[in-house]
Amino acid sequence: MQIDRYRVRHGDPSALKRVRPDHTGPYDDKKAARKHLEKGCAKLDALQERLYAHGEHALLLIFQGMDASGKDSAIEHVMSGVNPQGTDVHAFKQPSGEELAHDFLWRNAKALPARGRIGIFNRSHYEEVIVVRVHPEWLGAQRLPGDRVTPNIWKERLQDINAFERHLWRGGTTIRKFFLHVSRDEQRRRMLERLDDPAKNWKFSEGDLAERRKWRAYMAAYEDALTATSTRYAPWYVIPADHKWFAHALISDIVVDALEGLDLSFPALTPADRRRLARARRALVRDR
Repeated sequence: MQIDRYRVRHGDPSALKRVRPDHTGPYDDKKAARKHLEKGCAKLDALQERLYAHGEHALLLIFQGMDASGKDSAIEHVMSGVNPQGTDVHAFKQPSGEELAHDFLWRNAKALPARGRIGIFNRSHYEEVIVVRVHPEWLGAQRLPGDRVTPNIWKERLQDINAFERHLWRGGTTIRKFFLHVSRDEQRRRMLERLDDPAKNWKFSEGDLAERRKWRAYMAAYEDALTATSTRYAPWYVIPADHKWFAHALISDIVVDALEGLDLSFPALTPADRRRLARARRALVRDR
């Protein structure tokens, strides 16, 4: 797939308008997309092993989107082929008292993947420039000094995020960020499904309806965040999310592309390593 067409260009104010939520790329139905996803999962499995063995890079995948945009489903399907022992998944909910007592990046920094591992953030530090921006009254719980809550606070936080992600990249962490772009109509359909299907009732919250009424405010906040923080070292991708099967196939391609770009290899053996392995093999052959 041509993944660059979904990449957000820094400063592009039309990032969300350029990609239709119901876009399905080269696929007419889910069958072909799922076959493509299977191939992507196999590649991802092999690349993850190299990532771990290589030991110099980490991969951080960030998933953002409106309620019912399919974040959980995307993580489940795209990462189904990887070894869970090398993967860390963190879902960031409402911050705790301890987290509110620290700077807004603190709880995310604690959850970053080590080199050789894949980290997945289901929501992230971007909640602080999206949800809190839509609900500025929530800033009070952070107990910031009054002179730090300026009219430019959202711009300043976006600058902080860029600096934070650049710091991570310089330390060996490759970052890919996904905005699951679901339409308002499709969100409504999925919410109704949660109400009508007893097996999905637990997913519904009355608060989801209140947030849905702020759709325009959320889209404006997302557009500002994506265009300000899509950089060479931490790009955003707008993922058409009305059809989950296409979203999964596209995300898989982007993740595989990111890992292939690292040119990962298994550690080269020195002559001493080869002699050590030869001795171990002889010992095992004799041990019958």
